[in-house]
Amino acid sequence: MKQNIIFYFSDQQRYDTVNENIMPNLMQLADEGTFFENCYTCQPVCGPARACLQTGVYPTECGCHINGIPLRDDEKSLADYFNENSYDTAYFGKLHLASGKNGGENIRCEKTAIPKNRLWGYKYFRGADVLEFTSHGYDGYVFDEDGNKIEFKGYRADRINDFAIEYIKNHNDEKPFFMFISQLEPHHQNDRKTFEGPKEKIGKYSNYEIPDDLKAFKGNYNEMYPDYLAAIESLDDNLGRLISVLKEKGIYDNTAIIYTSDHGCHFKTRNMEYKRSCHDSSIHTPLVIKSKDYPKGIRENKIVSLVDLPPTLLSLAEIGIPKQYQGTAILNKEDCECAFVQISETQCGRAIRTKDFTYSVSSPLPLSSHSPIYFEDYLYDNRTDKEQKNNLIKSKEYKEERVKLKNLLLEQIKKIEGKTPIILPALFVKSK
Repeated sequence: MKQNIIFYFSDQQRYDTVNENIMPNLMQLADEGTFFENCYTCQPVCGPARACLQTGVYPTECGCHINGIPLRDDEKSLADYFNENSYDTAYFGKLHLASGKNGGENIRCEKTAIPKNRLWGYKYFRGADVLEFTSHGYDGYVFDEDGNKIEFKGYRADRINDFAIEYIKNHNDEKPFFMFISQLEPHHQNDRKTFEGPKEKIGKYSNYEIPDDLKAFKGNYNEMYPDYLAAIESLDDNLGRLISVLKEKGIYDNTAIIYTSDHGCHFKTRNMEYKRSCHDSSIHTPLVIKSKDYPKGIRENKIVSLVDLPPTLLSLAEIGIPKQYQGTAILNKEDCECAFVQISETQCGRAIRTKDFTYSVSSPLPLSSHSPIYFEDYLYDNRTDKEQKNNLIKSKEYKEERVKLKNLLLEQIKKIEGKTPIILPALFVKSK
């Protein structure tokens, strides 16, 4: 039988939080699979990143470039391909792709049951469109695929994981399953403007070393980091519980597990919120893939992107890759020059991350999907400035490199968006 596939998705998790101290279970999984050191999101915003995963194309190309735009009703989703190829499909947690205006229809289900046609093909469902609106760190409610409300008590990440474990235990194994677990943690709780880690773990991180890229700037990391790391440790605990159930049922060896996040977190050091910027703190994400198809115990440094994960998931299930997909299955992907990033809501921005440099441009049209004109924004030499403290966008020393990066970015925009905008020099140097 084809292998089961579990996609374990955290929200707003920094790459540098994956270590033995915080995530021992994930590190053990990495020893049994492949750890990707250079994985970058293609959009550091929740909804657009999820739209990319369900459609296989960049957010601008599926029309979901900002939060609050649902997928088109005629969009063929990732789950649809699995359903057509004799997989059972299940989704748990935060969906963030059902509410909003699309095609003249305005559906608001941030706190209510999601219409069945907006579960985007997933046959079994335990979640909510905007999970932070139906719950807090502790206690809340979700809905099933028929719109029935299910209340829960206890830490949210634990309960979402419990729903997934219940599904595994009850699955009859006549067909393989594709399971998408979309945790909200460690994302901040919007209405309370704070992170909410499990109470018993927070003290453990009260004196944890703050990363250098955060310490270089003002932000709210001192008060928020303990809860943030405690929430991530809870995800690791839950990943461990899930793995134990797979082993108890005897299906672990035939189950592929992919762990990643939608984007990172800069704790208000780069702008007045937590992501939506070109910096590694926003775009560099963890990625571990454990599968019988992937080499064991490898740390891979080739550049991969969130947009590569939909074809990767289909390839794990031996399903043909749709022609419209804009990424490449990671196992067969050659090393590339850069990851391409679209940025919205704080700006209409475009960026590339090569192994050595970060280069970005922006337009003062934050809600636009595209812009005909961009201004150079940031340039970082990541070889000598890993914390990205020194913006070199107007440096004479880097003029030649800047021209090369500009041309590379224009190539990416043309290839992905079918447009060739004008990029003008920076008007001033931004310090963050």
